[in-house]
Amino acid sequence: MPLSDAQWTRIEPLLPNRTPKRGGRWRDHRQVINAIAFKFQTGTQWVHPPAKYGNWRGVYNRLRMWVIDGTWERVFTVLMAQADADENLNGAVSVDSTIVRAHQHATGARKKGPVGEPDDHAIGRPRGGLSTKIHLAADGRCRPLAFVLTAGQAGDAPAFTDVMASLRVPLRRGRPRTRPDVALADKAYSSRAIREHLRRRGIRAVIPAPADQRRHRLRRGSRGGRPPAFDRETYKQRNTVEWCISRLKQWRGIATRYEKTATIYLAGLYIAGIFLWAGS
Repeated sequence: MPLSDAQWTRIEPLLPNRTPKRGGRWRDHRQVINAIAFKFQTGTQWVHPPAKYGNWRGVYNRLRMWVIDGTWERVFTVLMAQADADENLNGAVSVDSTIVRAHQHATGARKKGPVGEPDDHAIGRPRGGLSTKIHLAADGRCRPLAFVLTAGQAGDAPAFTDVMASLRVPLRRGRPRTRPDVALADKAYSSRAIREHLRRRGIRAVIPAPADQRRHRLRRGSRGGRPPAFDRETYKQRNTVEWCISRLKQWRGIATRYEKTATIYLAGLYIAGIFLWAGS
């Protein structure tokens, strides 16, 4: 689905307007973004785009160039900031993860990747086969706020602090806003380290304790301490991150990873997020 006129109106001012180093003119930004989005929406191969999008190398090179200079992440972040300025962004975030299968074509990348590329390219080999895990935070309207990629067998809890550290909403003045009011997560994130991390940052945790932790605390009696506070009513909002994951996975190139490098696959996530934020 190409960019609508309303989406393009919001995105166009945020894109680079300088000319390429070798002279000449950019191929139309809107056409290139639509070509990249078509690739991730359909999961087709890079070498088989529709003729209306032109040569695939120019499309891929633009994608890669804007990965390197941070354009995709910057556009994604500015759209979030605009929503925050319009009071369209509340103070609660939900955190979760999802596993995506990695296609066999996603393997074989060079060991030494581009800057920021993890050594394992965020591809693991758990029991289910090659896979990548997307850790993300979402707002109350099912829109993504931050992404972190790991290999598929990685645990959820160890990536929690990385996800929270990736939350950055620029303000018109002063430092970016990095601290939400409330963080919601399921039982997989119920650990003393995570609760202490949120407490130090002044973020209210809404995380249920699993049954084994409750039993262990009761066995210890008075030494087990008080049970962590849990706001059951607020926790009902946690499914917003699951809805966000569902929206992202409507793009076939996101639901299955075909990209060899984590940086290019992450760019696909940012582009899907840009479409969501620009359309909200």
